[in-house]
Amino acid sequence: QVQLVESGGGLVQAGGSLRLSCVASGRTISNYVMGWFRQAPGKEREFVAAIIWSGGRTDYADSVKGRFTISRHNGKNTVYLQMNSLKPEDTAVYYCAAKPSYSSVTPTAVRQYDYWGQGTQVTVSA
Repeated sequence: QVQLVESGGGLVQAGGSLRLSCVASGRTISNYVMGWFRQAPGKEREFVAAIIWSGGRTDYADSVKGRFTISRHNGKNTVYLQMNSLKPEDTAVYYCAAKPSYSSVTPTAVRQYDYWGQGTQVTVSA
């Protein structure tokens, strides 16, 4: 069992930056994939970024490549999402997710993840 708690959301103007954090607890996460997803009103929850804890391999949605960076801190059991050059289209509830990792492939589908945080709101004003 893994518990996830997100933080760092807020209101920011277009072009600004935010850093989201997700703290994992409950069991060792060294063999997990950690992902970030987002869901805007009336939209499907979509993949943003993922990182394989062991080794640090990352993957990003095309819409955020070059602007967002996912990283982790082993000692803090924390995964981060650094969001730069934010756009109004980035407005959504951002969710942290996790699943056991059995390969080097990063999953990108909601259904592939087992554990979810409660979400943190990110609002980008024009």
